[in-house]
Amino acid sequence: MTERTIYREIKATRAVWGVALLLMAFIVSAGAAVLYVEHYGHIATGMTNQVVWGLPHVFAIFLIVAASGALNAASIASVFGKAPYKPIARLSAVLAMSLLIGGLAVLVLDLGRPDRLLVAMTTYNFKSIFAWNIYLYTGFLVVVAVYLAVQMSRLDYRYVRVAGTVAFLWRLALTTGTGSIFGWLVARPGYDAAIMAPLFIAMSFSFGLAVFILVLVALFRLTGRAIGAVLMHRLGQLLALFAMVVLYFTAVQHLTALYAAEHAGFERFILLEGGHVTWAFWLGQVVIGGLLPIALIYLPYIREAKSEPIWASILVIIGGLAQVYVIVVGGQLYPLEMLPGYEVSSSFYDGEVASYAPKWPEVLLGLGGVALALVIVGVAAKVLRILPTNLRDANVPGN
Repeated sequence: MTERTIYREIKATRAVWGVALLLMAFIVSAGAAVLYVEHYGHIATGMTNQVVWGLPHVFAIFLIVAASGALNAASIASVFGKAPYKPIARLSAVLAMSLLIGGLAVLVLDLGRPDRLLVAMTTYNFKSIFAWNIYLYTGFLVVVAVYLAVQMSRLDYRYVRVAGTVAFLWRLALTTGTGSIFGWLVARPGYDAAIMAPLFIAMSFSFGLAVFILVLVALFRLTGRAIGAVLMHRLGQLLALFAMVVLYFTAVQHLTALYAAEHAGFERFILLEGGHVTWAFWLGQVVIGGLLPIALIYLPYIREAKSEPIWASILVIIGGLAQVYVIVVGGQLYPLEMLPGYEVSSSFYDGEVASYAPKWPEVLLGLGGVALALVIVGVAAKVLRILPTNLRDANVPGN
């Protein structure tokens, strides 16, 4: 017999404090890295005039895209009416907001002059997709916060469904806006593609669910709460399905580019001649982030193991970071086509494949954004009733 779901704040055990201190160490290190770059300038990073979006942007975009996907559980519960996901819908909403805040923090701190943020948020150029994204990001935080409040209230469930539907549509718009940053950037042959928007939506489903599974399992293990195998397998199968969708859109992206002669050089660079970028694509993105997680979930004999969704989630996150790296950095390493049909050369490295090697301030800043997102989730779980006390099979509602 299924019991009613009971939510309780987590207790500050020694294990919880240990993880919190570790995360705070990452945040402090990120702060030190920001001050270091502020003092010496971006010359202290691996970024150059050719590669202006480096590893911090890879972390930031991964977190922003994952924020949209972290809302999967809540959307499936309230929009599509799947009862097994209702007990984890509150955590889903909190994680979505925290990941977005973590990603935006990395972006703001990498840009430099965070004291000028107010100017950027009040002076708009609506011909730029970046201006529209400010509305999408801040709107997402407001919509999901209202959605969470409605879930935690005693209002009739139809209001939860309405708020969930608005949040679902907004998350699609947010990920479309993020993908359009690249899809609308026609100057670079690696970006100029309309499929970027649906590809980013598919990536968000996969990356966000992988992060959600790991956070859910970590919180339950730290607080001594139980998760049943049925829910874990349900999440794992959904993750494998999303990983297949990402592979499909990735294949369409490159096949479409190969069909256009103007993109043939870039495709040869990414798929064959790009050095570490090519390795990141085939080994990181395709094998580790796509084929292995799918095999883990669907292979006989091991697919019933409760830990497989956890390992699959770790692989999807590694592959996701590789995929964002290939898109963001790989797209900038290949030279701009300033005069199609002509060879271009100059003392500013025009017409040459650029190089990029991230430096330690970039790594610390990116990890600091991840730590910030996780700390926000932990604090929310400590002060709000977002986490069920029990997710054993008998306590998870059926369809």
